[in-house]
Amino acid sequence: MPYARNVDLPSSVKNHLPSHAQDIFREAFNHAWENYADSKKRIGGSSREATARRVAWGAVKKKYEKVGTQWVKKKDM
Repeated sequence: MPYARNVDLPSSVKNHLPSHAQDIFREAFNHAWENYADSKKRIGGSSREATARRVAWGAVKKKYEKVGTQWVKKKDM
């Protein structure tokens, strides 16, 4: 279930993440969806979708952090 556009993302993503973070989520999800098509590549018998979501959220968290109820871009260190 890859996502063609940000408007296609689940509401839990598009209603909470800034536009750039949505781009990151979508691209990481789509890549992971393809990369983990083979169930042997997934850890612990996770579904393809669950694995892709974990990868996508991990990619978002590299650049963004949740401050209170808002997702904000991390400051350069």
